Amino acid sequence: MTDPTLNARAYRLVDSVRSDAAALRVGVSRGEAGELLIDAGANHQGGIAAGLRLAEICLGGLGQVQLTTDATVPHWPWTISVSTANPVTACLGSQYAGWSLSHGKGKGSFFALGSGPARVLARKEKLFEELDVQDTSKQAVLVLESGKPPPAPLVKQIAEACGIDPSGLAILYAPTQSLAGGVQVVARVLEVALHKAHELHFPLANIVDGMGAAPLPPPHPDFVTAMGRTNDAIIFGGRVHLFVTGPASAARDLAEAMPAAKSRDYGRPFAEIFKAAKGDFYAIDPMLFSPAAVTITALETGESFFAGAVDAALLDASFGRVS
Repeated sequence: MTDPTLNARAYRLVDSVRSDAAALRVGVSRGEAGELLIDAGANHQGGIAAGLRLAEICLGGLGQVQLTTDATVPHWPWTISVSTANPVTACLGSQYAGWSLSHGKGKGSFFALGSGPARVLARKEKLFEELDVQDTSKQAVLVLESGKPPPAPLVKQIAEACGIDPSGLAILYAPTQSLAGGVQVVARVLEVALHKAHELHFPLANIVDGMGAAPLPPPHPDFVTAMGRTNDAIIFGGRVHLFVTGPASAARDLAEAMPAAKSRDYGRPFAEIFKAAKGDFYAIDPMLFSPAAVTITALETGESFFAGAVDAALLDASFGRVS
């Protein structure tokens, strides 16, 4: 029996969301082009449970996402934990929001970054030149951090890029300001570490297992504030443990270079940094997008290297704690 592809795995999870739509408070419909649409937090309330499902779908069905408690951050103990035995494929091949999607100009325009295993079929990103991941599914799953679905012309372009009929495309979406949207963004804590390792030129093939956790931030109706809180959950409160092969010295170097505190922009809530940069992500040090603390275990020697620390005071400042 052949192992199901990423999109096949993810579509099974989509079907379970459809079955549980009422309990999850999500909306299920068909779009103008025939695509399946699941609204997890825009015109439907959604919630934390829906966000956990979204996150596992983003991982292509290759990871587990749970709501747990952790005393590491005293005022924010509820924690999103993520684990996968296939971190490179699940996080970079599927979960990473690397597919830029846009349509139109001006007030009626649409823009979002696409996550999920549909990216494997479309292969629009240079990253796929390095990843050993393939898919031949006639169904595709795309997750958008958005308050609305893409317009029909863009849906048709997405389906064409994936080599499927629009009726085989499932699009799930939730805005950052929603509970579900916040959960699925914070569930990227492990993916952020994988992306940082890639940026640091650590061999991706040497990363064989991983887990991560970050506190669940309270949502906020303002987009920039909500976005800031989800980023800060990882930057100030994210913890990641990677298990790697190769020399122990390389594992040590990775641990020392990875924490967010190594960035020149570290030290203020992300919303403040974003506003100071006048909304220009490219003006922000890319090394900031990292977990707060990391553990890297070198499997060939059994040594573990630790770096970074959780910053509870900055989390309080970001999350709006009132004494």
